This record gives sequence, structure tokens and C-alpha cells, in this order.
Amino acid sequence: MNPEDTHDTESAAPAPGHTPAAGSALPDASDVNGRAALLARAEQVIAGLTDVLADLVADFTDRGHPLHLVGGSVRDAILGRLGNDLDFTTPARPEVVKEILDAHAGVVWDTGIAFGTVSAQMRGQQIEITTFRSDTYDGTSRNPEVRFGDTLDGDLIRRDFKVNAMAVELVAGDDGRLTGRFHDPVGGLDDLLHRRLDTPDTPESSFNDDPLRMLRAARFVSQLGFGVADRVKTAMTEMAGQITRITAERVQVELDKLMAGPAPWTGVNLLVDTGLAGHVFPEIPAMRLTQDEHMQHKDVYAHSMQVLRQAMEQEEDGPDLVLRWAALLHDCGKPATRAFKPGGGVTFHHHEVVGSKLVRKRLRALKYPKQVVSDVSQLVYLHMRFHGFGEGQWTDSAVRRYVTDAGELLPRLHKLVRADSTTRNKKKAARLQRTYDHLEERIDEIAAKEDLARVRPDLDGNEIMEILDLRPGPEVGRAWAFLKELRLERGPLDRAEAVAELRAWWDSEQSSPDADTTGTGDTGADEVRE
Repeated sequence: MNPEDTHDTESAAPAPGHTPAAGSALPDASDVNGRAALLARAEQVIAGLTDVLADLVADFTDRGHPLHLVGGSVRDAILGRLGNDLDFTTPARPEVVKEILDAHAGVVWDTGIAFGTVSAQMRGQQIEITTFRSDTYDGTSRNPEVRFGDTLDGDLIRRDFKVNAMAVELVAGDDGRLTGRFHDPVGGLDDLLHRRLDTPDTPESSFNDDPLRMLRAARFVSQLGFGVADRVKTAMTEMAGQITRITAERVQVELDKLMAGPAPWTGVNLLVDTGLAGHVFPEIPAMRLTQDEHMQHKDVYAHSMQVLRQAMEQEEDGPDLVLRWAALLHDCGKPATRAFKPGGGVTFHHHEVVGSKLVRKRLRALKYPKQVVSDVSQLVYLHMRFHGFGEGQWTDSAVRRYVTDAGELLPRLHKLVRADSTTRNKKKAARLQRTYDHLEERIDEIAAKEDLARVRPDLDGNEIMEILDLRPGPEVGRAWAFLKELRLERGPLDRAEAVAELRAWWDSEQSSPDADTTGTGDTGADEVRE
């Protein structure tokens, strides 16, 4: 466990598609009262934690150990966006911390105690308390040699960014409410006022200790609406190749946090501009060099960023990472399929097929869960299907196949396809949206007559075996597949019609010179019944 993994609070993000709360909530950096206003806000937030933390703070104080709210928790308290995860640091050794927490919390975890961290659940708050650290790095691994420290300043200056290197010592006021003593040894509050990410040490030293901090910079840009200091961006560019020291699993976690932020395109832009994306997700910067098929105002990369924004505007219950990744990557197959037409213009035939394969390969390399890999790649594969709908000339069969192929992804596919219209031509944009409205109307009309969500053959595997006198085997599977295609093509059939069609198909199969009538194999009725 890395110290920054335990000291960074993830708070609820603002509504997607809008400027992050940090950007709008901060006073102007030139405002002389800005610092006081921010600290007053943090003081108010901390006072609101009195009922949760007062007894815990008193116990630490009675034992002679200060307890400091620290890192991302302080940053978010100042920004007025503190969530339910609270990070603390203290000079008390881990065994003492556990003893105190055991007396106050119903659930305590000590899985990180070897790294100085003990966690607990208290009155709806997730709490992590870590003993002061003064770690050292070997320049090869991002995992430090854990050393416990003796000073708060020593603990703070080793952190990733100045805005995460502030602390508030919690004390009980005369009225019993919690108050705090603010500690800012490296100027984190000033950086916060200027909406800037900078490192306590030189960025070269910081990133050499832990290259993952470069990805964290991009993630905080997305989450907080901040920019990076010039020296930080320079170091990220010069040291981008060191990100290969980081495991795929850790890269994946940071990328997802970036993509879940209120403005993920800003973090992606930073990764692309510094060259980091070329090491962790090369398919993304590859789009920057590809002109779109309309030869107009946007290249494929810029278009993809706009699609990402527009997909986020349709989110209903917070960040949808599958939809966001699909929106960003839907055209990643275009670089490999670009072809120039005689007389000007370009084409990208079957880029959705190539893109789906690229997405599947990259997400697997980054150790994404199988379901995420499947869902994102399938959305990329299907995103062009709608354009065959034209002005509503699809047959009912084509509509059924669209719904069946999308399956549970259909609501996301609707959003992705609608987002994939970035033309400045208002008439064309309106026409595309009307056409998709028509497709959704067709889907609703057919769904009102049929169960489109669960399109299945009119006969199940057991019935197929009984009618054709078959044992479980590949023929049952083939018969089931035939009936499934028939169901998609013609809609629901009554039993007599389905049986007649099955028998006619079977007679045709039996008369084929390549027919195999052994009736053996590994496929059973349960497998084809679905």
C-alpha cells in the first residue's frame, strides 16, 4: 500500500458536464480575503463533524497524541466538498491507534497496519488513521520502504502535491465543538487559490519516487478543475516513459478515477499532451492525427472529446464509466482504416469493427473486468449500426436485431449514438436526432407487441429434442439457432407454425449431402434453452 493510496479522499463529483465545484467555489486568487474565506469554510465543515469525532479526538488528546485531518480531506473541506471518507495522521503508533479505534468504532480494519494505517467505520464515516511517515523510495518500485516519522511537517512534505499536503489539528473548543489548527508547510492553500497542482519537492524527484503521481496529476485536473504548474507539465513530458514502472492494475484505477471526474477530457488532454497516453493508452493520442470523414472543423480526437461531453450530459445516476469509455473510444479504429478517396476526402470503412478489437485488446491489457471489456467493445462495435436506418426504412426484423444485438446495452447505445452527432449544421443535427427518435419509436411499437428484451425461439431445447427425436448434441444447438433467426426475422410464431418450420428445416438438413445424423456431441438441452 502506497501512502498516497490511504491519504486521498474521493469525494462526490459535481454533476457531469458542468464546471467542477472547485473551479466555481474558489475566490479569485487576487482577493486578499480569499485565504480567510477558505479557512472559514473548512472550519465550518470541521465543526459539523463534532458529533462524529469529538470523543475520538478527546481520547487521542488524553493520551498525548494530536490527531490531524490531512491530505485530500483537508483539500475537500476547504473546497466545501468533503465526502464520507476521512483521512487522518498522528504521531501515535499503529498499535495505539487500533486500541483507540476499537474503543469507539463498531468495525475496525487493521489490514494496513504494517504500513501504519488502521481503518474504521464510525457513524456513517469511513475513517483512516495513519501514523506519521517518512518513507524512502528505491527509484525502481513505487512502493516505499515504510518508516514512521516524528513530525507533521515531515509527513506532509513527502506527499504528491501541495494541495494534498495540508493538515488541520483537531481540538475541542470551549463550547465542545471541534475546531482546528491549520498546518500548511509547503503553500498548499496558495496553490489551491490559484487552482494549481505543484509538487512539494521538485517534480522530477517526486515522479522518480512514484511515477503514478503523473497519472494522479491528470486525475486531479479532471476531478478538481485545476491546471498543472509549468514545471510539473515539463517533468511529466520528460519522464513519461517511467510510467511503465507502474502495474497495469494501478494504471487502470487512476484512469477510471480520471474518467469519473466532472471534466475527464481535461485530464485526457494532459495525458496526450505530455506523452503519457502514448504509454498507457496509445489508441487515444493516435486519434489526434486523424482528420474526420467530413474534412471539416474537427479531427477525430476533438470529435471524440465532444462526444464524451455529450454522452455525459445524458447520464442519469452519476458517472457511467462504460458509456464514457465507449464515447471516448468509439472512433479509435479510424487511424487504422483511413483511406483517401480520389479527388479528395477520406473514408474509414469498418472502423467500428477494428475499433472494437483495439478496445478489447487494450482494456484486457489494463486488466479491466471481463464485463467492462465486453460492454465497451460491444458499444464501439454497434455505434455505426444506426446509420443504416436511413429515414426509417428498416424492416421489423432489422429493428429486432438492433435490439437483440445491443441487449442490456441498448439504453447506453441510445445515448452513445445521440452523442455521436457533433456537426455544426443545425439542420443536419436535427435530422439525425429526428431519425433516431423514429428508431426508438419503432422499437417501442414492436416491444409493445413482443418481448424484445428477451427474444428467444418459440420452442426450447427440450421441445426441439422431443419433436425431432434427438438426444442432446450439436443438432439441437443448430435447430435452436435456426429458430432464433426465424424469431428475429418474422417475430413470434404460434406453436403449430413453429413446429412446421422446424420440421421443414430438419427435413432440408437431413437431405443435405453433408448432414450429420449421429446426434452426439457436447451441447445439451440446458445449454441451448437459455
